[in-house]
Amino acid sequence: MSSFDDRENAFESKYAHDAEMQFKADARRNKLLGLWAAELLGKTGDEAAEYAREVVKSDFEEAGHEDVYRKVSGDLGDKADEATIRAKMAELMGQAKAQILSETD
Repeated sequence: MSSFDDRENAFESKYAHDAEMQFKADARRNKLLGLWAAELLGKTGDEAAEYAREVVKSDFEEAGHEDVYRKVSGDLGDKADEATIRAKMAELMGQAKAQILSETD
């Protein structure tokens, strides 16, 4: 195998790894967002965990994160405005990535 083939395989492996890590980070962020929203809705325990699962599932409706935003925004109503939800999504993405990286060490 040539060095070009080796580099190509390494690039493909890195791309697949990065895509998997992003998928995991998105799912983790959505779960954390669901738990945050559940708390605002007064849900606890199993009810909060189930709501978080619903938020994770909502991300499969379409590409991107708007489906998650719409789900949480619609459920929260006037308990949180758009800026608050989007800021929380960004904050939790950082937390999700940090958690995943700490688990892979």
